[in-house]
Amino acid sequence: MDKLKMHSPDLTQDNVARIRDLFPGCVTEVKSEGSGVKLAVDFDQLRQELTDSLVEGPQERYQLNWPGKREALLTANAPIAKTLRPCREESVNFDSTRNLFVEGDNLDALKLLQETFLGKVKLIYIDPPYNTGKDFLYEDNFSEDARKYLQRSNQMDEESNRLVANSAANGRFHSDWLSMIYPRLRLARNLLSDEGVIFISIDDGEAGNLRRLCDEVFGESNFVADAIWRSKDNSNNDAKKFSLDHNHTLIYSKSESWLPEKISDEKKQTHFKNPDNDPRGPYFDGNPLNSPNYRENLVYTLTSPQGHEIQPPRNGWRWSPEAMQQKIASGEIRFTPDGTGIRRRTYLKDMTGLPPSTLWIDLEKTGHNRQAKYELMKLIPEDVFDTPKPVNLINHILRLSCPNQDALILDFFAGSATTAHAVMQYNAEDGGQRRFIMVQLPEPCDPESDAFKAGYGNIADIGKERIRRAGQEIRKAGPAVDIGFLVLKVATSNFADVYYAPDAVDKDNIHLFADNIKPDRAPEDLLFQVMLDWGVDLALPITRQVIRGKDVLLVDGNALAACFDDHGGVDEDFVKELAKVKPLRIVFRDAGFKDSSVKINVEQIFKLLSPATEVKCI
Repeated sequence: MDKLKMHSPDLTQDNVARIRDLFPGCVTEVKSEGSGVKLAVDFDQLRQELTDSLVEGPQERYQLNWPGKREALLTANAPIAKTLRPCREESVNFDSTRNLFVEGDNLDALKLLQETFLGKVKLIYIDPPYNTGKDFLYEDNFSEDARKYLQRSNQMDEESNRLVANSAANGRFHSDWLSMIYPRLRLARNLLSDEGVIFISIDDGEAGNLRRLCDEVFGESNFVADAIWRSKDNSNNDAKKFSLDHNHTLIYSKSESWLPEKISDEKKQTHFKNPDNDPRGPYFDGNPLNSPNYRENLVYTLTSPQGHEIQPPRNGWRWSPEAMQQKIASGEIRFTPDGTGIRRRTYLKDMTGLPPSTLWIDLEKTGHNRQAKYELMKLIPEDVFDTPKPVNLINHILRLSCPNQDALILDFFAGSATTAHAVMQYNAEDGGQRRFIMVQLPEPCDPESDAFKAGYGNIADIGKERIRRAGQEIRKAGPAVDIGFLVLKVATSNFADVYYAPDAVDKDNIHLFADNIKPDRAPEDLLFQVMLDWGVDLALPITRQVIRGKDVLLVDGNALAACFDDHGGVDEDFVKELAKVKPLRIVFRDAGFKDSSVKINVEQIFKLLSPATEVKCI
């Protein structure tokens, strides 16, 4: 009987099977034999994708590079032996909600979610920490703690005093930020569906670097737009040079086929007039007639009724001569009164919507920073979070990307959980069943801050409380939407080291084999680690059933059954009774079998009574 591996997937090996479409960053520009450049596979980069050690690559190429990039890639691909532990007391509607709140380092969380949500996320929105000159709390070296790393790199003395200031003037400052965000974006891309899209808020400090980094991770052809959001409602009159009133929102899709939803903009509709009482109603006169690309068959002259020859645009007309004559006959294309030009009419009745603008400057539609503070303080009166995003901003993003009412939305820099608030509100408006996954590091609150004085120990606590209170306000308005969330906390594995490396155990410590599960872990903890390993949706309903005196956990009826009895009580009669449930998957605890013969016969019993069941043990 096979054992579950009980650690996050080894993405290095997965990359081999998906090489053709997984690595857009491995195609780059190199100098050709002549004087130009050409596209080629970056084999050094590809080798790095497929190895667990650093690869040196001296070849000149066009790319974004920085000290620590290869280590960051190695960090992204390395598996971890961690798990997500459920926390019922901090959850809301634990047994019925389909929303998740993951508390822990988002790099670990993204790795743990790979199996379960691979290719299932419709929208990712993140508002990562901006590069302001402060130290990062994300310590991604998985082999040593931050203090040891700083000492080893001569940045901290034995008394833990910083030797190098991490300031904006420090060249390593950009490297630190890029090394932090790079592995997270790579893992996030795996979670996006083929029709998925990511929106990233960023300021001027790293907007340029982030765009080049996203070109590598998502592919330059999948760049959609750099939307400019007016983040302030008033300019700073004390600014030394310019008042910075905006943020960037970089938008990248998983594939080139993604299109944003068109919007109904009443202000833009005022451009449609009907001065000549056209029977087809209001229209806009003046849309372009030129072809976006040069085609020889589209280059031809037109003759107006007045006899004037009208020359084609540089790339030719948008339509063939036959199609052009049809449009002229229908009145869509009209000659000017003097016969020297033509115009195209677009009718309001034919418009299903307008393409969204990259200028998000309508404060009523996309909100601003001060509004965001008011929204949060209306829910939590204390000033508990410095830089929340407004609900209207996230709502606008949801409308552009998630018209489908059962979409899955991920925010792995959740902060005050504005994204969760916006998802619940949007569902309340249109009856949708969109789900959210929030991930937030439990960053401690400053003991002198209002948040700490109000009883919030860390940022994750603030996010959870905001969701609770926002959900209560939405429920008061009447809609029956999912306002709950299941709290999962990143933790060390439920299994002792002997589970992963039994060969490394000294024979004098053979007693360690008696129980390879940590004593403080409950059956529900084990179940969630099994679900992660098997790729089962973590939000599926879980029920407990007693079969022949033993507790059995059932996920979504028969999607997964688990019996973690560890007293040697699992016998053949129990297994035969359990097989009647016909679960798709079944897992037992190794120490639970009555004897070795029962363990051997389990698979045969299921093959006979429930042949579709996959049987494993831990």
